[in-house]
Amino acid sequence: MNFPDPSALDPSVLLALGLYIGLGGFYLLVMPAFLYFYLKQRWNTVGSVERLVLYGLAFVFFPGMLLLSPFLNFRPARRDV
Repeated sequence: MNFPDPSALDPSVLLALGLYIGLGGFYLLVMPAFLYFYLKQRWNTVGSVERLVLYGLAFVFFPGMLLLSPFLNFRPARRDV
């Protein structure tokens, strides 16, 4: 199997690949992580309009939030009683 020489690729193809990878990483990793931590910080103090916007963003970025959910733990820390 012969692979093409990477130096022979058109720069526009490399630019398109880089753009797809960058936008995919932003959509699946960066924005959902920011949204998770913002929701964690503001959960008890958020207003109704802001909550509506945050839930809308959670709907838009749902695939990325689903991808990150197994790695996040937002349970409260154990208390000494």
